[in-house]
Amino acid sequence: MPRNPTHAVVWLDFHQAKVFLINVEDVEGQRIKADAPHRQVHHKAQEVGSGHDRDDHKYFEAILAAIENADSWLIVGPGSTKRELEKYLDQHAEDLKKKLVGVEPMDRPTDGELVAQAHRLLQAHPRTGRAMRGGTAKG
Repeated sequence: MPRNPTHAVVWLDFHQAKVFLINVEDVEGQRIKADAPHRQVHHKAQEVGSGHDRDDHKYFEAILAAIENADSWLIVGPGSTKRELEKYLDQHAEDLKKKLVGVEPMDRPTDGELVAQAHRLLQAHPRTGRAMRGGTAKG
């Protein structure tokens, strides 16, 4: 019997990530806290840098470990942390980068709103839409 594809949505900011694994039968969620405290660093005008100093390596690795078996996934959230995770994939998780179907802005949804929006986004994507409705994914 073929396995139902599993899709994931990762909502994150610089404090925490909400990870939901979704298939046609079930939704499983977990929270991942950013271990490194967010610290403002003073910087001079006209210098390159965000003014923030933190190591996201452990945080991002924990997120990626939570979705390692997903067939496709989305990154959503406010601010720039979602883009930082996307860039991290280029150097550290090329296989997961290939499974990424989108990076979308999203403020602070409830868990139910997040899962509902993930369903809508995944169903609208050509690679995952059929699988979300119980068919098989192609591509």
